[in-house]
Amino acid sequence: MIRISNSISIDERDISESFIRASGPGGQNVNKVSTAVELRFDVARSPLPHDVKHRLEAIAGRQLSQEGILIITSQEHRSQERNRATALKKLIGLLHKASVRPKRRIATRPTKASKARRLDSKSKRSVTKNLRRIKPSFD
Repeated sequence: MIRISNSISIDERDISESFIRASGPGGQNVNKVSTAVELRFDVARSPLPHDVKHRLEAIAGRQLSQEGILIITSQEHRSQERNRATALKKLIGLLHKASVRPKRRIATRPTKASKARRLDSKSKRSVTKNLRRIKPSFD
C-alpha cells in the first residue's frame, strides 16, 4: 500500500509499469536499453473518493486518457530504477495535490474608504483625459 495522506492510500497492484526506450541522456546505452518508464494508474476504477478523483482529473490534464487512465512518463535519468522512482514520486505528488481540499473563498465587501479612493482616482483620470481632448486655440 502506498500512503498518500492520512485517509487515502492506493494499492501497488493498481499501478502498472512499462518500459520504453528513452530519448535524451544515456549515450549508446539509449539505443539498447529501455530505461524510460511509463506508469499507468486507472483513476476511474481506483478506490479514491469521488471528490479526489474529480480534482485529479482537473489537475492531470493531458496526462489523463479518455478511458480515465493516468499516464506518467519519466525519462530524466539513465537508469530504469531511478526513472521508476521518479515516476512514482510524480504520481504520489499528483495524488497528494488532488487530496487537498481547496479553501472556500469567503466573499468580502469593499470598505467605504476603498470605494471612495477608487471613485476619486476614476474622476482624476477622467479629468486628465478630458484635458487631452481640448484642442488649444492659436489666436
